Amino acid sequence: MGMLVGGALAICGCAVQGVFRNPMASPYVIGISSGASCGAALSIVLGAPQAALPPAAFLFALGSAFVVYALARVGGQVPVGRLLLSGIAVSLFLSALLSFIQYVAGERQLREIVFWQMGGLWSVNWSKLLLSALPICVGALGLLGFSKELDALAMGEETALDLGVEAQKIRSIVLSFASLATAGAVCTVGVIGFVGLIVPHLIRLIVGPGHRHLLPFSLLGGAIFLSWMDLLARTVIAPSELPVGILTALFGAPFFLWILRRSKKSPGW
Repeated sequence: MGMLVGGALAICGCAVQGVFRNPMASPYVIGISSGASCGAALSIVLGAPQAALPPAAFLFALGSAFVVYALARVGGQVPVGRLLLSGIAVSLFLSALLSFIQYVAGERQLREIVFWQMGGLWSVNWSKLLLSALPICVGALGLLGFSKELDALAMGEETALDLGVEAQKIRSIVLSFASLATAGAVCTVGVIGFVGLIVPHLIRLIVGPGHRHLLPFSLLGGAIFLSWMDLLARTVIAPSELPVGILTALFGAPFFLWILRRSKKSPGW
């Protein structure tokens, strides 16, 4: 499960950065993870069966992604500042909604939601693995087929149109696949932030900006990264287990600030 979730979050981050032509984009930063969290938490409180969690998480994640994109877009560009502000605004709204869901939840449901929000692999079993594997694999494999289109979008919307790439259509499809894979990850292990931000940047330094190599290596790198983080989470305060989402946040927040400092002079790549 650690490899599935890490790979999914990393390849989604890579694809979302390509779609927005923005180094700050990731499922966590632009609200996809928050949307998936609200959908899954609402499903838990309503007493829906386990199989209902991925569809609910997917619908909320997809809605969040398109709202952030619509708010941040300016003339075909997605500036860093507008992206961050839009993502923060949508995430705050979803956090308020999630707080309301927790308020009306029962004691058992509240405990489940609180631990699930921390992000961890301790509750994974084979049934949960099989449940999340399908949306993750469909979303990740779908993203792997759009390397050429993402390379075209990286050169600008007008250039992409000249190359025969329908920018709006491709963005919608890529965001849908990214939301599906993120929802499959979040609904099982909770919110694990910054994997989709850290890994694609590190991989880009190694293999370059071409998405033909960047997407699959981000998938592999994310799987390795989260597996290592989970191993560290299991040993740092052994015999207790630290939620892996706390560790990724401790690593990711300084990394996020470093990227923000690097990109402050440029609205995109």
